[in-house]
Amino acid sequence: MKFLPISEDVLLKCIDSFYAFWPQPFPGQERLKNCKIVSHRGEHDNVNIFENTCAAFDKASQSNVWGIECDLRWTKDLQPVINHDPDLVRIFGLDTTICDVTLAELKSACSQVPSLKEVIQRFGKKLHIMLEVKQEGYPDPVHQNRVLADMFACLEPGADFHLLTLTPNMFQVINCVPKSAFIPIARVNLREFSQLALKERYGGVAGHYFLLSKALLREHHRAQQKVGSGYCSSKNCLFRELNRGIEWIFSNNAATIQAIVDQLLKTDAI
Repeated sequence: MKFLPISEDVLLKCIDSFYAFWPQPFPGQERLKNCKIVSHRGEHDNVNIFENTCAAFDKASQSNVWGIECDLRWTKDLQPVINHDPDLVRIFGLDTTICDVTLAELKSACSQVPSLKEVIQRFGKKLHIMLEVKQEGYPDPVHQNRVLADMFACLEPGADFHLLTLTPNMFQVINCVPKSAFIPIARVNLREFSQLALKERYGGVAGHYFLLSKALLREHHRAQQKVGSGYCSSKNCLFRELNRGIEWIFSNNAATIQAIVDQLLKTDAI
């Protein structure tokens, strides 16, 4: 079953509203201390600070969140850069398709689009990097894997970064990273992706919190896999996910959610 984008958006907003007003038990100080909040595309409003830019990741870092989620694309000269869309139209209003230009040309057109190298150099080991591999062609996978391996050399897979994707066949292209660092992201096909993650012994699975059942969580925890939940937008939703043992909490409001955690920890310390 698939929803049209606008219908899915409306449905998810209704679900968020429901969980925001459903009181949840306090999860306890230990769970709050171990809370791992991931800023989805960084802290941005796409007016003053744009998604998937170093400015957005800087703000996430300043907000004390645990990690950032960002999106991997390749330029014409096979350099990895960070951008959600295949082009720059939606965010920057530029008719530039990333795979049609070199890194130098991309930077000339829009300096705000960071390379993966920039992001790793600036935020590696400071923030956990959740790098989403977008579905696109890999014209020279041997070279591209070599490029990724060189960039990831200073990081430990699983400890410092994970690779995520909505299309798990992309994991078959990447052989420079162990399977334990792979995380498939499910939409409405959570059971299918869950079974895939268990079968392939990936690092875990991620999906919308509404679809993550207790039985599914138990399966992954028994297999010593982690589970990521998106997209948390309220204190009650945060408490619910922490009480259920969710390891990674993805949010479009990560700074706000982190501020709630920090305030609760500070209040308890006093």
